[in-house]
Amino acid sequence: MLGKWLRENKYAAGILLFVRFYFGYEWLTHGWQKLTGGFTAEGFLNNAVTKPVIDKATNELVYPTFTAFIQHFALPNVKIINFMIPLGEFLVGLGLILGVLTTAAAFFGLMMNFMFMFAGTVSTNPWFILIGGILFMAGANTGRFGIDHYLMPFLRKLLTHKKNPTDLTTGTGTNHKRLHA
Repeated sequence: MLGKWLRENKYAAGILLFVRFYFGYEWLTHGWQKLTGGFTAEGFLNNAVTKPVIDKATNELVYPTFTAFIQHFALPNVKIINFMIPLGEFLVGLGLILGVLTTAAAFFGLMMNFMFMFAGTVSTNPWFILIGGILFMAGANTGRFGIDHYLMPFLRKLLTHKKNPTDLTTGTGTNHKRLHA
């Protein structure tokens, strides 16, 4: 019931507009500060490898595959990561503020927050995951009062290849017959 309301109700879209603006601003400013302030993720990534999330009862890694990913992929390619994180944060914020591809922006914002939490950082990530999850669950209604209102019908039309009505055929298999001469 709540999901349907989030996805279809115009009043929900109005509430989501203000939520979008706030969280979009947060993402955008964090990304911009990192883009213009000489951001490096190397210390964060090293800390995630040297002090990973460990189960205190068993003393085993909670996320061993994520730790391996950081150690064997992210750290050797830290220059790419140093560019991708701020750019991703900036684009998520821009998408949420303008209402452009808002579902995708919410999804990638959720992905980044989960990655930060897997690395052992709590900070504001649970709050961002909660609100980002609501924005993601609302789907296209999140961008109802934004560019998505115009962009999504265009993309649907572009991506759904409708057949030419004069080229209709009957039957199945390889033996097609034209309906009209």
